[in-house]
Amino acid sequence: MQTVTLGVSGMTCGGCVSSVTKVLNALEGVAKADVSLDKKCAVVDYDPAKLGVDQLKRTIEEAGYEVTA
Repeated sequence: MQTVTLGVSGMTCGGCVSSVTKVLNALEGVAKADVSLDKKCAVVDYDPAKLGVDQLKRTIEEAGYEVTA
């Protein structure tokens, strides 16, 4: 397992946090996703043999949010 922290902008409420958490946790290879509205980030534990950071970023963007550095 590896852990990556991705900045996420566009979240404005708990519902946004729930949406991002849900789409990330639905990915095969994601063990856990902790999304913080205050910190504007997602900390994701994932299996790099099953998916990469690019796929995590794309999933967040497809949910309607922006991934920042």
